[in-house]
Amino acid sequence: MELKAGTQLKSAVSTTEVVVVKPPGGEVALTCGGLPMVGKDEAPEMAGVQPGHEGAALLGKRYVDGPSDIEVLCTKAGDGQLAVDGRPLELKTAKPLPSSD
Repeated sequence: MELKAGTQLKSAVSTTEVVVVKPPGGEVALTCGGLPMVGKDEAPEMAGVQPGHEGAALLGKRYVDGPSDIEVLCTKAGDGQLAVDGRPLELKTAKPLPSSD
């Protein structure tokens, strides 16, 4: 699936919804709970979280993947691990501020 900045997606296994903040360099498979995510306006057949893809997406958190350079923002929390091409997305951490000494 080719993703662009601003693309809104939802999970086929839970209430999770994300928006693409930084698109990947090429086509990738973005999944939640082991199943591909679909467009926000599509009606997926709800299935359960696949074994080995347990976890949760947290509201307001950004998730990143180094190899594909994708960044997504979770706009609605839900069950299921976010992954791209089978690699789990990592929670983006804040950059430390320099000391003010």
